[in-house]
Amino acid sequence: MSVLIVIPARYASTRYPAKPLALLTGASGTARSLIERSWRAACEVQGVDKVVVATDDDRIKDAAEAFGAEVVMTSVDCANGTERCAEAHAVLGGGYDIVVNLQGDAPLTPHWFVESLVQGLQGDPNAGIATPVLRCDGAALNGLLADRKAGRVGGTTAVFAADHAAMYFSKEVVPFTSKTYEDTDATPVFHHVGVYAYRPDALAAYPSWKVGPLEQLEGLEQLRFMENSHKVLCVEVEAKGRQFWELNNPEDVPKIEAMMAEMGLA
Repeated sequence: MSVLIVIPARYASTRYPAKPLALLTGASGTARSLIERSWRAACEVQGVDKVVVATDDDRIKDAAEAFGAEVVMTSVDCANGTERCAEAHAVLGGGYDIVVNLQGDAPLTPHWFVESLVQGLQGDPNAGIATPVLRCDGAALNGLLADRKAGRVGGTTAVFAADHAAMYFSKEVVPFTSKTYEDTDATPVFHHVGVYAYRPDALAAYPSWKVGPLEQLEGLEQLRFMENSHKVLCVEVEAKGRQFWELNNPEDVPKIEAMMAEMGLA
């Protein structure tokens, strides 16, 4: 099956303007932009036919082309990364069996997360979209809870059924647990990893659907599939010793840089 990875990137982020061009310094002391690090992560994924950056901003286009990425220009009217991926796939002429949305704020995404995601979607013909979930250890859960206590959105959590069909995604920490966890404890909370794999027909239909109340309240694009009765498959992935965090707020920069230093990522 042919696989396209699209990295949607926009300049005018509400929470963090110019976020794709924010610099992250790795263990070697080299500073690279967030969009470059996300592109490098995408290029490590096996079994992919093409990787492109999709943007509506010339500043991101110029920066991406400077480090060697292929860029697809998309409309300023795209409401989220899924809509931008749908447009990018159409601009490229379509024809891919699976389109992966590797959001441009997740430079620590290990290649096996995406490989497992594609395999999961290939194995479930009833799912039009799949997304990875990672069981939180105590340290990750405590980080999510600390962000919420401080009024920040530090990540998204997911709950799913026995067949791994998503039941809900939230920027709150769900399910509720009153237990105190040590850093290395396994918890009942799953961190939603901001990557998606779509079948082309589900992706093409997405922009035509109205934004539902849950998507509007949570600001989570994947809820539009669920509000239109489309199965979202949650694929559980393993960290294998790698730390994972998304860059949602300026305060996340030193956190991610510390993780990169600890893992020896240049």
